[in-house]
Amino acid sequence: MIEIYDSYSKTYKEITSKNINMYVCGITTSDYCHLGHAFSSVSFEILDRFLSSKGFNVNRIQNFTDVDDKIIIKSKSEKITPEEVSKKYISAFFEDMDSLGVKRANSYPKATEEIGNIINFIEKLEKKDLTYEIDGSIYFRISKFKNYGKLSSRNISNSLTGTRVNDDIEKESDGDFALWKASKPNEPNWNSPWSKGRPGWHIECSSMVLNSIGETVDIHGGGIDLIFPHHENEIAQSESLNEKKFANIWMHNGMVKIQGEKMSKSLGNLIKLRDAINLYGADLLRMWILSSHYRKPLLYDEKIINSFTKPLNRIKEAIGANIINNDKKLNAKTEVDEFNKALSSDLNTSVALSQIISLAKKINNLKNEYDVTLAVNDLKMMLEITGICQNIDSNNFIDNEIQELLDKRNEFRKSKDFSKADNIRDILFEKGIKIIDNNDGSSSWEKA
Repeated sequence: MIEIYDSYSKTYKEITSKNINMYVCGITTSDYCHLGHAFSSVSFEILDRFLSSKGFNVNRIQNFTDVDDKIIIKSKSEKITPEEVSKKYISAFFEDMDSLGVKRANSYPKATEEIGNIINFIEKLEKKDLTYEIDGSIYFRISKFKNYGKLSSRNISNSLTGTRVNDDIEKESDGDFALWKASKPNEPNWNSPWSKGRPGWHIECSSMVLNSIGETVDIHGGGIDLIFPHHENEIAQSESLNEKKFANIWMHNGMVKIQGEKMSKSLGNLIKLRDAINLYGADLLRMWILSSHYRKPLLYDEKIINSFTKPLNRIKEAIGANIINNDKKLNAKTEVDEFNKALSSDLNTSVALSQIISLAKKINNLKNEYDVTLAVNDLKMMLEITGICQNIDSNNFIDNEIQELLDKRNEFRKSKDFSKADNIRDILFEKGIKIIDNNDGSSSWEKA
């Protein structure tokens, strides 16, 4: 049984259908990806990998918001068109996520490709008297949707008297949100029955779900910061139109935090994903992300990330273990069972990671006594699901020469030829590699 915590019902729900449609809110294409984007992408990608390994047919869709105020602002600062801004950062997104080893979604729809469907969506809401117009912009009446606020557990008190907000636009209620925005001079725009303009943020995801999946999505994901107002508004407009449940399971990942504060652009503490990959490598970053449950805050700390260097080296050593033919076969059933149990229980990646590390240690300790073939295969299966060590040959921190030198050094240490052992240590240090001598006589390494 595989269960996921549903943010809407506040209960754990079992995944039963073999065909799973998953929609994940993606990035606004106005800048390079940061670690928060990595946390979200890896979390939902691993759910995809795990479900697929268990025989589920997963259709994962992740959108791009490629028309937005932030993109317009960036186009002015970079002196290129909004379209060029979006293309630039969509390309950067794929570069960064590929470097992190993130399995690509089945499709990546863009808001600008959805305009016709969005207009059609709004027209249908209009016929139900769920919208109103102000100067060519169309707003949704949240007072018409009785369950508004249930996802975010907010008690929404709506005043129907005009409240002047958002550039002196007088709306019926402060909480009403834009479905269509009349364009300002020199802004991207499309023709519509109401004005030349562009879609509001929330409507694009509802339209994409409807036209790529249907009236109900099995799993709708995104960061916890999207619960209100984005996901709340998606529910309101989609369920008002279709009169059906919008999502069976709402799944939200936590935020990346730095010294107690959430990482955010407004605080000026965003860490670009590409910078972090260059600094730590993909595998260390993945292990760090997996070490925290997806619904909890993820603490950015260099010491925490680097602490996975030794376990990572043990995993690499276990993958490359020399196999001996032996009637004694190493059994990994306990670790595999606990690994599967953890990921089946609301995607508990921290426990799953601990089982990977435990199995790697077990293989390394017993590889000279047991035939570890089956155990190594089980380890590789676990690594494939979690995305660790999937690009081992291209990882800049892995070098066969380094491992060969380390093996020679260990031989010299065993024969008490410490002068030659120290010479190899110095050679490795010049390559940027720090040697760690373990109490059991073995050695591991990390980037200096």
